[in-house]
Amino acid sequence: MDPHVRDCIRSYTEDWAIVIRKYHKLGTGFNPNTLDKQKERQKGLPKQVFESDEAPDGNNYQDDQDDLKRRSMSIDDTPRGSWACSIFDLKNSLPDALLPNLLDRTPNEEIDRQNDDQRKSNRHKELFALHPSPDEEEPIERLSVPDVPKEHFGQRLLVKCLSLKFEIEIEPIFASLALYDVKEKKKISENFYFDLNSEQMKGLLRPHVPPAAITTLARSAIFSITYPSQDVFLVIKLEKVLQQGDIGECAEPYMIFKEADATKNKEKLEKLKSQADQFCQRLGKYRMPFAWTAIHLMNIVSSAGSLERDSTEVEISTGERKGSWSERRNSSIVGRRSLERTTSGDDACNLTSFRPATLTVTNFFKQEGDRLSDEDLYKFLADMRRPSSVLRRLRPITAQLKIDISPAPENPHYCLTPELLQVKLYPDSRVRPTREILEFPARDVYVPNTTYRNLLYIYPQSLNFANRQGSARNITVKVQFMYGEDPSNAMPVIFGKSSCSEFSKEAYTAVVYHNRSPDFHEEIKVKLPATLTDHHHLLFTFYHVSCQQKQNTPLETPVGYTWIPMLQNGRLKTGQFCLPVSLEKPPQAYSVLSPEVPLPGMKWVDNHKGVFNVEVVAVSSVHTQDPYLDKFFALVNALDEHMFPVRIGDMRIMENNLENELKNSISALNTSQLEPVVRFLHLLLDKLILLVVRPPVIAGQIVNLGQASFEAMASIINRLHKNLEGNHDQHGRNSLLASYIYYVFRLPNTYPNSSSPGPGGLGGSVHYATMARSAVRPASLNLNRSRSLSNSNPDISGTPTSPDDEVRSIIGSKGLDRSNSWVNTGGPKAAPWGSNPSPSAESTQLFHEELALQWVVCSGSVRESALQQAWFFFELMVKSMVHHLYFNDKLDAPRKSRFPERFMDDIAALVSTIASDIVSRFQKDTEMVERLNTSLAFFLNDLLSVMDRGFVFSLIKSCYKQVSSKLYSLPNPSVLVSLRLDFLRIICSHEHYVTLNLPCSLLTPPASPSPSVSSATSQSSGFSTNVQDQKIANMFELSVPFRQQHYLAGLVLTELAVILDPDAEGLFGLHKKVINMVHNLLSSHDSDPRYSDPQIKARVAMLYLPLIGIIMETVPQLYDFTETHNQRGRPICIAPDDYESESGSMISQTVAMAIAGTSVPQLTRPGSFLLTSTSGRQHTTFSAESSRSLLICLLWVLKNADETVLQKWFTDLSVLQLNRLLDLLYLCVSCFEYKGKKVFERMNSLTFKKSKDMRAKLEEAILGSIGARQEMVRRSRGQLERSPSGSAFGSQENLRWRKDMTHWRQNTEKLDKSRAEIEHEALIDGNLATEANLIILDTLEIVVQTVSVTESKESILGGVLKVLLHSMACNQSAVYLQHCFATQRALVSKFPELLFEEETEQCADLCLRLLRHCSSSISTIRSHASASLYLLMRQNFEIGNNFARVKMQVTMSLSSLVGTSQNFNEEFLRRSLKTILTYAEEDLELRETTFPDQVQDLVFNLHMILSDTVKMKEHQEDPEMLIDLMYRIAKGYQTSPDLRLTWLQNMAGKHSERSNHAEAAQCLVHSAALVAEYLSMLEDRKYLPVGCVTFQNISSNVLEESAVSDDVVSPDEEGICSGKYFTESGLVGLLEQAAASFSMAGMYEAVNEVYKVLIPVHEANRDAKKLSTIHGKLQEAFSKIVHQSTGWERMFGTYFRVGFYGTKFGDLDEQEFVYKEPAITKLAEISHRLEGFYGERFGEDVVEVIKDSNPVDKCKLDPNKAYIQITYVEPYFDTYEMKDRITYFDKNYNLRRFMYCTPFTLDGRAHGELHEQFKRKTILTTSHAFPYIKTRVNVTHKEEIILTPIEVAIEDMQKKTQELAFATHQDPADPKMLQMVLQGSVGTTVNQGPLEVAQVFLSEIPSDPKLFRHHNKLRLCFKDFTKRCEDALRKNKSLIGPDQKEYQRELERNYHRLKEALQPLINRKIPQLYKALLPVTCHRDSFSRMSLRKMDL
Repeated sequence: MDPHVRDCIRSYTEDWAIVIRKYHKLGTGFNPNTLDKQKERQKGLPKQVFESDEAPDGNNYQDDQDDLKRRSMSIDDTPRGSWACSIFDLKNSLPDALLPNLLDRTPNEEIDRQNDDQRKSNRHKELFALHPSPDEEEPIERLSVPDVPKEHFGQRLLVKCLSLKFEIEIEPIFASLALYDVKEKKKISENFYFDLNSEQMKGLLRPHVPPAAITTLARSAIFSITYPSQDVFLVIKLEKVLQQGDIGECAEPYMIFKEADATKNKEKLEKLKSQADQFCQRLGKYRMPFAWTAIHLMNIVSSAGSLERDSTEVEISTGERKGSWSERRNSSIVGRRSLERTTSGDDACNLTSFRPATLTVTNFFKQEGDRLSDEDLYKFLADMRRPSSVLRRLRPITAQLKIDISPAPENPHYCLTPELLQVKLYPDSRVRPTREILEFPARDVYVPNTTYRNLLYIYPQSLNFANRQGSARNITVKVQFMYGEDPSNAMPVIFGKSSCSEFSKEAYTAVVYHNRSPDFHEEIKVKLPATLTDHHHLLFTFYHVSCQQKQNTPLETPVGYTWIPMLQNGRLKTGQFCLPVSLEKPPQAYSVLSPEVPLPGMKWVDNHKGVFNVEVVAVSSVHTQDPYLDKFFALVNALDEHMFPVRIGDMRIMENNLENELKNSISALNTSQLEPVVRFLHLLLDKLILLVVRPPVIAGQIVNLGQASFEAMASIINRLHKNLEGNHDQHGRNSLLASYIYYVFRLPNTYPNSSSPGPGGLGGSVHYATMARSAVRPASLNLNRSRSLSNSNPDISGTPTSPDDEVRSIIGSKGLDRSNSWVNTGGPKAAPWGSNPSPSAESTQLFHEELALQWVVCSGSVRESALQQAWFFFELMVKSMVHHLYFNDKLDAPRKSRFPERFMDDIAALVSTIASDIVSRFQKDTEMVERLNTSLAFFLNDLLSVMDRGFVFSLIKSCYKQVSSKLYSLPNPSVLVSLRLDFLRIICSHEHYVTLNLPCSLLTPPASPSPSVSSATSQSSGFSTNVQDQKIANMFELSVPFRQQHYLAGLVLTELAVILDPDAEGLFGLHKKVINMVHNLLSSHDSDPRYSDPQIKARVAMLYLPLIGIIMETVPQLYDFTETHNQRGRPICIAPDDYESESGSMISQTVAMAIAGTSVPQLTRPGSFLLTSTSGRQHTTFSAESSRSLLICLLWVLKNADETVLQKWFTDLSVLQLNRLLDLLYLCVSCFEYKGKKVFERMNSLTFKKSKDMRAKLEEAILGSIGARQEMVRRSRGQLERSPSGSAFGSQENLRWRKDMTHWRQNTEKLDKSRAEIEHEALIDGNLATEANLIILDTLEIVVQTVSVTESKESILGGVLKVLLHSMACNQSAVYLQHCFATQRALVSKFPELLFEEETEQCADLCLRLLRHCSSSISTIRSHASASLYLLMRQNFEIGNNFARVKMQVTMSLSSLVGTSQNFNEEFLRRSLKTILTYAEEDLELRETTFPDQVQDLVFNLHMILSDTVKMKEHQEDPEMLIDLMYRIAKGYQTSPDLRLTWLQNMAGKHSERSNHAEAAQCLVHSAALVAEYLSMLEDRKYLPVGCVTFQNISSNVLEESAVSDDVVSPDEEGICSGKYFTESGLVGLLEQAAASFSMAGMYEAVNEVYKVLIPVHEANRDAKKLSTIHGKLQEAFSKIVHQSTGWERMFGTYFRVGFYGTKFGDLDEQEFVYKEPAITKLAEISHRLEGFYGERFGEDVVEVIKDSNPVDKCKLDPNKAYIQITYVEPYFDTYEMKDRITYFDKNYNLRRFMYCTPFTLDGRAHGELHEQFKRKTILTTSHAFPYIKTRVNVTHKEEIILTPIEVAIEDMQKKTQELAFATHQDPADPKMLQMVLQGSVGTTVNQGPLEVAQVFLSEIPSDPKLFRHHNKLRLCFKDFTKRCEDALRKNKSLIGPDQKEYQRELERNYHRLKEALQPLINRKIPQLYKALLPVTCHRDSFSRMSLRKMDL
């Protein structure tokens, strides 16, 4: 057998050797918390009970409320004094369960112990299983396992041929199917022949056809299409048996006869049948073309409608596919060239998901005898797509062909390959098979061969016998494949068509009747023999067939011969041939020559010209069909066989010349075509590697070809990389090369060492898996190879190791090496690899050593190309190393002695030069350097598994050194740091990362000088050593000992510290990246089964103790999760400035080290430089996502670290640092607060997962830290939108993006998040919240213990309490709250004075929280809360024999709780109160004291307040009523300032909720006035306000706060005025809030007044900073006043008078109010609101709105109805007031009088003629001035003024004149407004316009002298009016454009008309008025009076 063929076959059938690392799946790259696996790990979580989820559903709750509303409307159903009823309620309610032993005096230590035990039981082990992983793209450290090399398929289509029926059935018809691509003008599949004839028809041919083989009976075929496009047609051709007559004649009967007329034409049909029968008998073995048709494939596919049309957006051009192809395809790869050619139209062509379609083809076109060639066919097909197709005009042959087209199933049964081999799962050989049809892809496909295929296709195209003498008309060509020249030497290798034998020795072409130069459309398929010789050839014999039977004429006469030799110079001969035809049989030995050679004495047709065109195509995985490859393989094989001389092409190569030729042919590989290179890639690389490992011996000399091979490999790999872009994974590794290394590559000719006692001898860590390839093909790989591939489970090896063994092997005495053993799968022992033993053992070299050497020494372009694809050589080297160890049984050898020094030096040199490349080139070649960096990191990661750890650490260190020294000099280091992060992250993803860090050894100085501890030292380490009391701080800081001992962990934490350091210039874009690294590590430790034991986990946590310190440093930068809770933001106990000034900062050393650029500190700068940084600088805050990740890491360390260690460290910390830790915990509480199911429903789906905050993205984009790798990832996933910040969708799984990319599907998907998923999310979130808070609680307990031990840190207890209270305030689960209350009770009992003396504010908070939980709907929470509350009272009582403080705080808390809480349920609170009473009754110890009575008093009082507020509940919906109630309750507390203050603040809160900022501000001003009153009693300070009086300017209502009544308490009593507001700073705070609210309300003038009170206070305190702020705000306020002078921009409110009439309204009956509504409220709006509101309450038919504003007569109303009268009112000012109220603000502030007008006539109608129209003005006075602390105020006084018709007219005219004046003088001018007013004044058509008024009232002088004055006034008004009109017209003229000239003229004409009409009326004076006056005036100061007169005239 030919050596090359043998190599190919071996390459296709040999077993692979796959290296599998046993624990590899435990590395961080496969962290189960990042995959879907997280879901599984979250199964079985307990459901946490949250009050927020349990809250009653809105609706049923609402119904109760409605009933309540209907029942009682009056506030005073039960008078405030009805104690009796309320106590009765309380006595009858049931208490909750009492806590056992609550009242016992148990020692504190015992209580602590019990609490601790309870807290620690039933905890969730893995914190990270509850925390969704950070949003990353593919984690950088995950290397996907490459695809298994397998046969290439495109998209596969199953075509089933069901039936073929013509109108008449007279003879058999033969059909074939094939695919054609019109655009490429290429046939893209071989023919599929099928036979649908009936048995009867087949019978006609019996004599000619041998019995049919089952393989030829297929009626269904699977077509593969790699490049589907709109240009693909399925062409069906029909043939029939040859008969006399041309095609047209033979087809005629099929066109004229109809099936329906069969009986009519019976005789004719009989005749046709008998003719057909004769032809079949005689010419049965010849065929003639008959008809054809074509189906446009994409029409079928798209009209069949893809299953989900919208989603099948698949870019086929990039070889991405979905669905059922994925398993079997070898992702088809498209070269760059073809990418450019894909058309956009191709996007829609997807064959994988359309609905199967059944087609019926009814029309066939008859074949034209002269148009049979493919060229003609393409023309027809192109024509078919045009609407006016020529073919349409032809008369068709009617028939019915039924075929089914559907996507092919994944693994069809009964399937035959193109070679007729059975594909696995072929249960029964007798079943009709399905044929796989070979594809001839339209463009190149780049997939390596993996199966043996050797086929030849022969296409006779045309023959020209026009110039041949003699008769040759019906011509057929007989084709034979010969292995010799004898006629009997024809080989049976020609595939049969349909219903015939499987193989035959000859094939005939169809005959075209009477045509001397026919075209052919045959395809003849030949199975090539594996080995070809020079004698193999194709023989063509031409025959003339006589169709008519004539005497002594033979059936066929040979008329010519020609042939093609198969080999030419040893290469397969294929291509287009135009051959001469010989007239006589060729002579002897013709087969080695070609027919073009003129043989002597032979006769040729047409003078030896080429007359026969034929094409030969080979599809072969043996013949490369590329001269360069052929030459290379031939030379290498010659070396193997030692056969000289070698003949290649026309050359003979002698042995002495071989070396040169070999080197040339190696370098010539570059020029070969890419497609064959890829097809033969495996073999090619194997051969190159062989040349490296076994240098050939030529002429007795060993020739070193290492360098040449290395260069060739580098260039081939780069070619693949450049040309096959669509085929890289996220690290830029070409998948073909990756799978070569992973599966195919093995060390050539290495025997397993025979002395080794089998797998057992290797400690069971190596298994052999034989992967017998199926004889058929790897398509069935899924079955055959699955064993070796699913080795991710370490126990599959057949030596199941229990987890204990595994742990033992980690901890075992043998040190740490064993755990790093790899699992290998070698080939079967028995068969040695390679065909013959190596020529001489000495000449073999170890591949990895040679490779390293070549790489180190190479230079120039070779080195460059090796660097470009460094990953390839690295991975090759590693696999080689492992194989070497395995085959030499060295896997158990100590690490140090595994590899020779020389090799280690090479590796070190290599790593060092590559690191320097990275450092020097990262700015220029970003993409390459990113790839290089990750490749290097993966390499080092791999080395950690096979080489000595100390050695690998030294390599890492050398890389670090180079990077650090470069960083030092860079202005913007972020890119390089980002690379270093990737590098570190990949190394740390090693599955034995923890063990590599020596978690168990103590921090003692290492024995070896290197920064890592050498393997020797680690031999003794086990997880069992105790932590000795070394300086504990070393374990918590990145100290030198820590970093030497825990080398990798030290690097990780140093990176974190350096990047998070606020001084780190320009690194903030890397925050997310570095935090994700740490998060990923911890989360992977968390889920690692090897570390599930708590002791071991504690050891692992020790590696991360410094993390606590690092995160503490970042407190000021963390995202503030608390903001959503309280306006005050986080409670930082220390100002940020203190953060800086604190000396001994935890990080200084680290940062200094990083800056010094070393991993062991050699401080090149003083360590203190950090501390001099400017204080109070701005911190960049981290994004919410990053902060959350950091905090979860912190919690993990706190949860898993050893408590005693933590406690010791806490003891060492300063108070400042402990406070910082508490701040952190405070943040954690907010960060992990449970969001609640409702929230999950709201922010369903995408929104939640993807809420990456934009800021982080922006930073990434700005810094460019996204890098080329993510670009790669994105490209490899086909995310075509390459946004700078990365696509938001690149989430974890490879396919996720597809759904997300199609935008229009998102909305549906968003809704698709099922109920169950939302439940699941809420469940997880609940568990996370509970676990996080319990960890925080544990930590607080440790802190408290620390305090108990040291006694000196009392000051931090306040901080502890603050965190506890904060956690109570958040949404917590019942489980957590029980523990939380237990801790709180313990804390109070240990440090009672803490609450009652020092942290009084906290006491108030605690009471509030406890009360809130007392009203919880969950009984366990209630019973714990009431127990805590009772004990609190009890402890307060025990300290001072009364518990006034708690009393007051609780009362206040209840008020504020009831006032603010929305879903507050009094029923539950009542139960808790009852529980407290019960405790008091059962408390034997205190029975004799006053305590029980005091408790009872308190509880009754609380209950009273409660009942009051229940009322408020009823009015929850009626904001006015609600505020009225609150107002009343606050009034009720007039004597207890604290509570009144509380209620005022509740009101302020309610107002701001409804955006009534002015009212909120008033509440705050009242609060401030109240505080001022009491402060002035307490201490007399000049600069403080004197009390309410000071606030008069802000509002006249404030005086009601003065404390003048007799029952005023004195502020110095215990528990009175002790709230935080009754202090100077409290007052300031209230005023500042008031100013803010005024500002929001737009009342900037009031802001000024507020600050007038504030400024003296700050001046007295010399607080310049505050003053500057205030003046800044004042400036803002005044400038706003300036800008908004017109008042249009500031709308302060609209007022309405609302009257309620009807008994239904209870105490509202007959009340009148003025309501203040938001600006620009229309009457309809408020009317609609009130009508709707009361309608809902009383029933819509009961409520009526009175439409007019006339006084209401109570007697005329229906007593069963409720009436509301609403009137718009305007503020009313007397003339004298207008002097003071100048500005818009003045006219809208401090309003007490309002006016509305009612028009009427004397006869009762509202409106009448001008002269009878009267008007009533009603003026209302309210009890308080607006704005007040309520939005409605009672009307206290009413007066009316009536205007006569002439007065009405005067008012109207004055108003009009004002409008005109305003519009004229407005600045800037407003032409629209001006024209509107003008039109209304001078427009002619204005009804009741000015003219009419003048005519009615001025036409004659009134008879009644009383009216003289009015008449005159009106006359003067008109005079003024005309003057104003004139001004306005003039102004308008100056504003208009040319287009309005005409309009202006019209206006002027109208004006003049008006003026003329008015003239006489205006000039008519009333003489009586003047005569009487004149003489008198002369006597007086005549001058002045005269001047007046002049004006009048």
